Amino acid sequence: MNTAVTEARPLSPTATRGGFVRLARKYALQIAIVFVALLIWAFFVWRAPRTFLAYDIYNALMSTTPYFALMAIPLTLVVIAKEIDLSFSSIMAFGMAAFDVVFLLFSKTDPQLGVWLGFVACLLAGFLAGLLNGVIVVRLGIPSLVATLGTSFFWSGIVLVITNAQGLGLTPTKETLLYSILVGRIGGRIPAQFVWTIVFVIATWFLLNRTKFGAHVYLSGDNVESARLMGVDVARIKMLVFAITGLASAFAGFVVSLDVLFFWPTLGGGYLLNTLASVFLGGTSVFGGTGTVFGTFVASFIIAIINPGIVAAGWTAYWTQPIYGFIIVLSVSLQALLRRRLA
Repeated sequence: MNTAVTEARPLSPTATRGGFVRLARKYALQIAIVFVALLIWAFFVWRAPRTFLAYDIYNALMSTTPYFALMAIPLTLVVIAKEIDLSFSSIMAFGMAAFDVVFLLFSKTDPQLGVWLGFVACLLAGFLAGLLNGVIVVRLGIPSLVATLGTSFFWSGIVLVITNAQGLGLTPTKETLLYSILVGRIGGRIPAQFVWTIVFVIATWFLLNRTKFGAHVYLSGDNVESARLMGVDVARIKMLVFAITGLASAFAGFVVSLDVLFFWPTLGGGYLLNTLASVFLGGTSVFGGTGTVFGTFVASFIIAIINPGIVAAGWTAYWTQPIYGFIIVLSVSLQALLRRRLA
């Protein structure tokens, strides 16, 4: 009996190069943002080795970056769908105002139940606020930039009315299981909010890249007319991405407030620019149809590391904004260069 033996042929240099080019083309955005992140990290390690070779700085980053990364990750879906949301920072406070109302109702009888019901009310308020944004944009045809700018002022005002501009101490929540789950320390070292950020990244990536919904988000942002001709319910897709962002914003507001054990009615005011910068620095196109969740995640830590890095390097904090601008331009330029070279 003759046995045919087929020898495996080594890949030719041309085939190997072609595979590399295809891989690089597919992940051009991720490659660019990781390169920028490593470059910045290496620079700060060089300028401030005592700070950036110690655990404390990374512990601080894992604790505070989720404050805006939790919103930036789902906001990526909105921008890919060729819309924008400027109200998420106000929805942070609006969700906590809903928590405030429910928690105070139960604080004297059953504080534990009040915390859990307040948490549910917070998430529900955020979801409905985001959904309202989507309805205004889609059903009334108002540009999302204008619509969400208006609702941002509206939610901020509602929070002040509900709370009478008074904050709420959250010390009783420290004894609850919810506190440990959301902002506790895993193994005594890893902040739980960082783990939740990873969960958000994985869930959003799966939703965007492995489901029909995600494909429709990309298609709606790339060419809305083609999406409609293919039977995509563009209105539903856009309303859902706004609702998801509202839900995530309320969750982020709850995490921030729980971590500092206090709810300020002005919550969210300092997170608008960092969140938007993370999305665009991460490679999501303002013209829609292009973007990556991984890029947004990495960009969030780039944004977070700049200010402490500048201070640790011995410079004044006034350099923060110019460097933010330079890094954003550098990253976008690298992404554009990669697209042209690999096209």
